[in-house]
Amino acid sequence: MVESKDVVESVKQGYAFEGPAIELGALLVDGTPDPAAAVRIPLSMVNRHGLVAGATGTGKTKTLQLMAEQLSAAGVAVFAADIKGDLSGISQPGQESEKLLARTKTIGQEWTASGFPAEFYTLGGQGTGVPIRATITSFGPVLLSKVLGLNDVQESSLGLIFHYADKQGLPLLDLKDLRAVIQHLTSDEGKEDLKSLGGLSSATAGVILRALIGFADQGADAFFGEPEFDTADLLRVTDGKGMVSLLELPNVQDRPALFSTFLMWLLADLFHDLPEVGDVDKPKLVFFFDEAHLLFDDASKAFLDSIAQTVRLIRSKGVGVFFVTQTPKDVPDDVLAQLGSRVQHQLRAHTPNDAKALKATVSTFPNSSYDLSEVLTSLGIGEAVVTVMNEKGAPTPVAWTRLRAPQSLMAPASPEQMTASVQASPNSSKYAEVVDRESAYEKLTAKLEAGAAQAQAEAEAKAQAKPAEAKPAPRAKQEKSMVEQVIGSSAFKQFARSAGREIVRGLFGAARRKR
Repeated sequence: MVESKDVVESVKQGYAFEGPAIELGALLVDGTPDPAAAVRIPLSMVNRHGLVAGATGTGKTKTLQLMAEQLSAAGVAVFAADIKGDLSGISQPGQESEKLLARTKTIGQEWTASGFPAEFYTLGGQGTGVPIRATITSFGPVLLSKVLGLNDVQESSLGLIFHYADKQGLPLLDLKDLRAVIQHLTSDEGKEDLKSLGGLSSATAGVILRALIGFADQGADAFFGEPEFDTADLLRVTDGKGMVSLLELPNVQDRPALFSTFLMWLLADLFHDLPEVGDVDKPKLVFFFDEAHLLFDDASKAFLDSIAQTVRLIRSKGVGVFFVTQTPKDVPDDVLAQLGSRVQHQLRAHTPNDAKALKATVSTFPNSSYDLSEVLTSLGIGEAVVTVMNEKGAPTPVAWTRLRAPQSLMAPASPEQMTASVQASPNSSKYAEVVDRESAYEKLTAKLEAGAAQAQAEAEAKAQAKPAEAKPAPRAKQEKSMVEQVIGSSAFKQFARSAGREIVRGLFGAARRKR
């Protein structure tokens, strides 16, 4: 236990910020919280990103909830993936109890039941919320390769397919568009086009096509298409409070790569659309990336590089990113190095892998008087070891902290409450109905049908212009036929009758004269 007055004083001074801050809790000294030693995160440093980590059931979700509440109250929009549905209660006031008030009193928290404006979303309409969709083109080959589990060569080949579709004016809006383009390239009609794409083989194209078919069979068709979600809708502020946007992720265990990669698309789209703002007094949006390990598992180098670059640069767009996972080792070093705030809940060390993860976690903290290997395995539920970036950009002292309690409902909102909220949302009419405009599938289908119709028309025209020739008759038959035609003519018959009379007269007349 830390009992040194010097440490207490160090925490008091280290977390005494001039500007507004997110209140996390109070320093624990010999098992008792000291309300005078408040542990906080400067609001201006939230866009320097952070990590909330800890074993299952140690209170990570409640930490996320209390941070989201205070950000909303400060006029900062929040986005979070609500994998278990627990965060939906943020839209409803919390429930007071003696146990809750006793806890909040010990840390100096003036607790008041409060609800916060919330918007509920779901991927592709598979849930209660407003559906979020993306077009295949905006999703891009790198993110899609991660979802499909493609290797580096196949990822490069998918990039060539996207390039071909773009050059040919074939919009890729949904999965059937991309399948249609690949089917065209692997067909007899598309062989020449395939040859023009130097690095793409028909075998690799076939592998990608089969992966897409399997992907669609899992129900992924619902996630891609139009209307595409406008990430600007995540930045809304209502009556001075930032909107808390919660993305429902049903059955995440069935398609973990899809869900985590879709969240990365949202972040990348924000990075693309938002203007540069530099250092700000408070961020425009804070993005909580729950189950972050799903994003990085089996990721290609290109994908990891893309994440690291996005996280590094999006700070200047006024967006903060907090990764929520079990241990820091779930996050690549290039990303971890950019996270200014750490809220580490309890870790367990029951196995050799757990012990390795514990050691790696300890190494990510600044030097302190704590034996962090012991402390991190001793933390109670609702407690965490904290260090953040102060207003000058330096790390604050490591503090064993008892965390504040959320003021909103610490349980899921009822289905009726969520449904009413969705129906009242202006985004419901904006995104509810699927739009299927002309794109690559329709264009290639029309081209194929037009080609088939033209071929049939040409065949029919050729048949009419050149009828089938009869076989030539034998010469004797031809001659006989001509003789018959001559003999049968009226001129020949008239000639024959005249000549016959003359001959008859000549023969018999002479004979008579002779008699």
